[in-house]
Amino acid sequence: MKVEDCETDFPKLPALQKIETYPITGDKNIQMADNSFSDGVPPDSLEAAKNASNTEKLADQVMQNPQVLAALQERLDSVSHTPSSYIETLPKAVKRRINALKQLQVKCAHIEAKFYEEVHDLERKYAALYQPLFDKRREFITGDAEPTDAESEWHSENEEEDKLAGDIKNKAVIAEKEAAAAEEPNPKGIPEFWFTIFRNVDMLSELVQEYDEPILKHLQDIKVKFSDPGQPMSFVLEFHFESNDYFTNSVLTKTYKMKSEPDKADPFSFEGPEIVDCDGCTIDWKKGKNVTVKTIKKKQKHKGRGTVRTITKQVPNDSFFNFFSPLKASGDGESLDEDSEFTLASDFEIGHFFRERIVPRAVLYFTGEAIEDDDNFEEGEEGEEEELEGDEEGEDEDDAEINPKKEPSQPSECKQQ
Repeated sequence: MKVEDCETDFPKLPALQKIETYPITGDKNIQMADNSFSDGVPPDSLEAAKNASNTEKLADQVMQNPQVLAALQERLDSVSHTPSSYIETLPKAVKRRINALKQLQVKCAHIEAKFYEEVHDLERKYAALYQPLFDKRREFITGDAEPTDAESEWHSENEEEDKLAGDIKNKAVIAEKEAAAAEEPNPKGIPEFWFTIFRNVDMLSELVQEYDEPILKHLQDIKVKFSDPGQPMSFVLEFHFESNDYFTNSVLTKTYKMKSEPDKADPFSFEGPEIVDCDGCTIDWKKGKNVTVKTIKKKQKHKGRGTVRTITKQVPNDSFFNFFSPLKASGDGESLDEDSEFTLASDFEIGHFFRERIVPRAVLYFTGEAIEDDDNFEEGEEGEEEELEGDEEGEDEDDAEINPKKEPSQPSECKQQ
């Protein structure tokens, strides 16, 4: 559609009249329009003809303005290139076929949902194969078992350099090494293994308060359990603690409920299973050890007698262990406020991160190698994006040379073992 085709679409504008002032006796003025009566021509007809003439002149002046033409053409181009506007211009027969394609797309989404259900079954199957290895990992961490020489052998990237340096210094420092080895402490297992992971991972360290740290040092293992066959899709995080002075539970649990089916209202948004809700557990705190609440003192004055008394009350306190008393997703049609939605989304993200990254690759998060890999991967993505943007800018420059013209619910009981 061209701008030139729109000339007659401009609205009728009122005629511009020249107003002249004539002197009248008594030092007063009266305004008279210069469109006085013509012989035999009605004033209404004369005014209408003049209005039409002025409108045509104004339209001609506007259409001869290059800036106005460019703005109109840009507006028309943007409208004509919008996908929805293009669809609206299609014949009814074509729209009918497009609706049929959407029906097929919905069926594809349901097949994809079945695919992810089978993936969940595979995860359960292979979790059973991983578990013996994870059990041995726990034994090495807690010191219940000692790895053999073969199990302890590991070839590091700097092994050759270390070996060469050791050979050079071996004769000079052999006696010193033997003495140091005799004095070197040999703690049981790997002390503070899981607590160190919490400190290394930003997503987790942000949740940990100073008073949480002594408790997390008693954490011995984290396990992932998948829902049984035929049960609704879910997984459970199990946090195993040794006996401690803070609570009597040996295991704290967090259950994440999942959904793998397209939304009836928006089936095209389906991209795989999503966490839709979660349940925590009750922590049986020992007296005076509950770090999720704090006691404050408040003074109250009696209105009549004027006496003052001091009362104590417990209020919520920031702690990692609030993780086991999560918000409940709204299931009765009521919407959560923005802060609650953010808290719930963060909770889901942390649960997914435990399941997908922390538990399967714990040793690499303990050493920091997995964190370095994650950082390098993210930097690589950003670098690639910048490089692509640079290429696009280069293409634009080439084009320019050629053509100048985005309240916690009550949780279930935790396990006692």
